[in-house]
Amino acid sequence: MRLFKAAILAGTFAILAAGSAFSADVKIGFIVKQPEEPWFQDEWKFADQAAKEKGFTVVKIGAEDGEKVQSAIDNLGAQGAQGFIICTPDVKLGPGIVAKAEANQLKLMTVDDRLVSADGKPLENVPHMGISATKIGETVGQAIVDEIKKRGWDMKNVGAVRVSYDQLPTAVDRVEGAISVLKSAGFPAENIYDAPQAKTDTEAALNAATTVLNKHADVKYWVAFGLNDEAVLGAVRASESVGIPAANVIGVGIGGAESAINEFKKPAATGFFGTVIISPKRHGYETALNMYDWIANDKEPEKLTLTSGSLALRDDYEKVRKDLGIE
Repeated sequence: MRLFKAAILAGTFAILAAGSAFSADVKIGFIVKQPEEPWFQDEWKFADQAAKEKGFTVVKIGAEDGEKVQSAIDNLGAQGAQGFIICTPDVKLGPGIVAKAEANQLKLMTVDDRLVSADGKPLENVPHMGISATKIGETVGQAIVDEIKKRGWDMKNVGAVRVSYDQLPTAVDRVEGAISVLKSAGFPAENIYDAPQAKTDTEAALNAATTVLNKHADVKYWVAFGLNDEAVLGAVRASESVGIPAANVIGVGIGGAESAINEFKKPAATGFFGTVIISPKRHGYETALNMYDWIANDKEPEKLTLTSGSLALRDDYEKVRKDLGIE
């Protein structure tokens, strides 16, 4: 009996050891388009957390253009990786990324931005975790509507700066989501002014918004929304530059970036009213676990998983961040 029990225990330990050894052999790439951005840094951090828990390796690579993406995938193949997660610098690289992944026998998942085909349609066979852009835009729009009502503004006298970057489908979905809520609440469509930005940073948004504000200098009250926090911060900086009081501006961003948090920390409130914080935890931690399960247990991820965000204001952003697992 003792020998039998010993044999069972030995077999159990052997199985556990084999599982542990296999986990150590799993190598997953995590490619991002802007490695210096806090959002992607956080995604990597949470992917590392998943790797630590399961015992696999995450190879973190920044790839700012198509050539670097191709090189990164080849590099992962040469390292013996079994799969990778990517947020591509250009969604139109989709067919090339799929082909390169297949050539290197790598499983492929996308995060944040979904790959599209040559005709612009989503590559639905590639598992994707993204942000429900329309719903997040609707959250932005609702926050603006609620604050307009709270301040007692007449919507007929309010202008809206739509800081736009229409090259990116996600950006279009976000702003259109906000606009749909504004219009449903009675906001005049003719009071919504487009401010196309050349890039997705604060400076480009500032330049675009300044043009709109100067063109409609008779408008005293303004709201602003766009792709991200930087877009709205640019509009807020523009309003300051043309002398519009902070109390006359309601800007709601998206992302909960460090720039947004720094705005909340300023001694006096600015026109940057709030941000819809998107948690990078699921996008880093969960995608890494999903890829691991796909490799280790042949459990393919859902084809499409969409996450949402939470509105954070100057007086509650710390709690919101903690609830989302960021703090």
